[in-house]
Amino acid sequence: MQACLVVACAIVWSSASGAPADSGPQPSASGLDPAAALRASQAVVGKQVSDFTLLDRSGQPVRLSQYRGKPLLVSFIYSGCFQVCPLTTRSLQSAIEAGRDVFGTRQFNVVSIGFNQPADSPQALKAFAAQHRIDQPNWEFLSPHASIVEALTREFGFSYLSSAAGFDHVLQVTLLDAQGRVYRQIYGEQLDANALGEPIRQLLDSAPVPQQIALDDLVDRIRLLCTVYDPKTGTYRVQYGLLIEIAGGVTFALAMLWFFLAEWRTQRRARRQRSNQQHQAAT
Repeated sequence: MQACLVVACAIVWSSASGAPADSGPQPSASGLDPAAALRASQAVVGKQVSDFTLLDRSGQPVRLSQYRGKPLLVSFIYSGCFQVCPLTTRSLQSAIEAGRDVFGTRQFNVVSIGFNQPADSPQALKAFAAQHRIDQPNWEFLSPHASIVEALTREFGFSYLSSAAGFDHVLQVTLLDAQGRVYRQIYGEQLDANALGEPIRQLLDSAPVPQQIALDDLVDRIRLLCTVYDPKTGTYRVQYGLLIEIAGGVTFALAMLWFFLAEWRTQRRARRQRSNQQHQAAT
């Protein structure tokens, strides 16, 4: 019941200038059913998203599989919206910026997908991003072909209905894991660093460390695992006590390794000396 209420609050009516494109669900006087929208959204959790091909703001093809290897946040918007979509996009931007000192821009990626086709062209999404001053290097705006919008939104569990002036749609951000599976649905128009940061931290915490990893990435990884969310400031802060404990543990491990290596070398020299002495005695 509580989950249904959350989704009910996250279903909004967004007005746009002019009528929406003909593609997508047909207009409905009653709007979206919160319970059905919740079932559709949660039903895709744990499922693999297909390797759809979309266009970026430059009109270049981008496959979703190109984002695998890192967590991916996906939001659906339409560029003709003047209220809710800009609000949720700015909220997402604020949440990302609040955790930038901890997460940086190398730990995860973000894409906003324009579902109102053909209106949400690469040029329209480029203008939308510029209008809201979104220039993060790990955030892209993608435009799908009208023929794949239905399948694309269904695999992400994103429900929407067109009306004469806009869309009823669920306000959700979908988090994919590094393998492209739906890990969690995050609902609401007011997102904070904790709502996004905690599931990202959980994914990164359990992710295997690559065999070759850059020093900067290693530092970011350690810093990420040593942070806590501060509800007073709405940001993450580094828990230096844990950092000191980790540094102490690493130092102890290195010291023990050096001790055992030195002991092994000492015993090896002793064995060589005994062997030489026995050889000399025999001759």
